[in-house]
Amino acid sequence: MLSLLGAVSPAATPTASFATLHAARVRPFPPAAAVAATGIAAQAGLGWWRPAGGLSYGWWLLLMAAAYAALLGWGALARARHALLCELRERARRAEADQSRRVEEARTAERQRIAREMHDVLAHRLSLVATYAGALEYRPDSSPQQLAQAAGVVRAGISQALDELRQVMSVTGEDAAPPDLADIPRLVEEVRESGTRVDLRDDTQGDGVPPASGRAAYRVVQEGLTNARKHAPGRQVSIVLAGRPGDRLTVDVRNPAPGPAGPPGHGLSGLAERVRLAGGTFDHALTADGFSLQARLPWPA
Repeated sequence: MLSLLGAVSPAATPTASFATLHAARVRPFPPAAAVAATGIAAQAGLGWWRPAGGLSYGWWLLLMAAAYAALLGWGALARARHALLCELRERARRAEADQSRRVEEARTAERQRIAREMHDVLAHRLSLVATYAGALEYRPDSSPQQLAQAAGVVRAGISQALDELRQVMSVTGEDAAPPDLADIPRLVEEVRESGTRVDLRDDTQGDGVPPASGRAAYRVVQEGLTNARKHAPGRQVSIVLAGRPGDRLTVDVRNPAPGPAGPPGHGLSGLAERVRLAGGTFDHALTADGFSLQARLPWPA
């Protein structure tokens, strides 16, 4: 409507020009081009009705068409720039949201890692302490030497649990080497000293086990021994390690069940996740005959 007014009054020309610019800034190109074409047609009619002095009609029409085309292009450019800025703001908002989500996921993963480490460390150490504390409670007739030995083991177990807990909560962890496959015999010896019968068979050939696989194997054995002390006290535990470079490292921990088998513990989900992160597979089975843990971990050549 504003563009059509330019055909009857020269005073409406600025308003018609602004209408073209505004339409180009807020509307898609086809409607804005229609407004510009209407304005050109109105100026063509005005120039025919009231010719401009000193300027031919053809040049008048050409200048009007160039002016409206410039307004149309300027408005379209402003609209495109506004759309680009909106898109960039939206991308920045999404990137910030994604970054916040990734940070939260990283925090959650770190909390879960610390929780798994604390379970692995404390469950094993405290079960040993509980075994010796039970001996102190139920065998008060033991000799002073035996009581002193049991009390020393309790004190040493608590001290080791605190040390390992500090290692887990350490920010860098550079001062403490995490346990691996070579530490399993020491772990088995500690459990034997508490009175649990453990049969360890090491059929591994070669060395160079990846650190992640070695740590996962150690935790599988540790969890199996902890569950055996809790759910099958006094029963023998069988541990078999096998594998060689280029194949896989397998860990098998078994113990018979003392009658009806109860739940084997609460660390199996975390243990399965640990083995999976190391690139291996994990299985466990609870039957009337006993409980078993099996892990298969990568051992590249």
